[in-house]
Amino acid sequence: MSTTPHRQALILGASRGLGLVLAEELTRRGWRVIATTRQHGGELQARADASQGEMRVESLEMTSVEQLAALRDRLGTCQLDLLLVNAAIDRGNLPIHKVPTEMFTEVMITNVLSPLRAIEELRELVVPDGTIAVMSSDQGSVSLNTEDGYELYKASKAALNQLMRSYATRHADDGRTKLLIDPGHNRTRLGGPDAPLDPKESIPAVVDVLEAQAGAPGLQFLDRHGNNVPW
Repeated sequence: MSTTPHRQALILGASRGLGLVLAEELTRRGWRVIATTRQHGGELQARADASQGEMRVESLEMTSVEQLAALRDRLGTCQLDLLLVNAAIDRGNLPIHKVPTEMFTEVMITNVLSPLRAIEELRELVVPDGTIAVMSSDQGSVSLNTEDGYELYKASKAALNQLMRSYATRHADDGRTKLLIDPGHNRTRLGGPDAPLDPKESIPAVVDVLEAQAGAPGLQFLDRHGNNVPW
C-alpha cells in the first residue's frame, strides 16, 4: 500500500450500477475515490459533492484512446492503491450467427479491448504493491458455460479473462495484485430487474475481497466470496 494517509482508488465506469455502489462503499471505508463517468452530473456527481472531498469525478469515454491519454495527464503523479475497471455492455440474447458485425465489434471494443488499454495506460500510477482489478463474470468461464444464451456477452468476458491473463504474464514481476472479480448476477441495468442480488449487499463483499487480496501478487479469478472461479 502507499504511504499516503488515505488509500486511493480509481474506478473506471462508476456513473451507475455496480460502479456507483463500489465508489460509495470504498468512500464509506475511508478510501479516497476518483470515479469516472461519460457524462457530467447525475447521481455520481451528487455523491461526490456530498463526500467532503473524499470522492471526485473525472470525465472519461473509455473506448476513446484520446480521452484515456487525457485522463492520464490530468492524474499526473497521483498514486493509486487500487485501479478497478468496471465497464461492460450487453446487446441482447442473440445466437452468435445472428449477431451483426457492428454489434460484435461494439461489444468487444467496450468489454475487452478498452479495459486492457485503460490498464496499460494507467498501470504506472498504481503503487508497486497495489491492486489492478477488472469486473468480470462467471459468464466468462468456459468450463461453466453449460447453459445456452447470451453468447456474445459470454465470449466478451472470456476474451477479457484471457487478455487479463496475457497482461499478468507480461507483467509477472511487477509485484502488483491482479484480480478478475465475479460480482454475481446483480439487479442493474445490465443484470436486469429480476437478478437475484442487490448491489448494496453484494458490493460490500466484493470490497472485502479487494481489501483481503491486497498485496498478493499474481492473477486470480475470484467471486464475491473470495472463492476461485474456474477458467
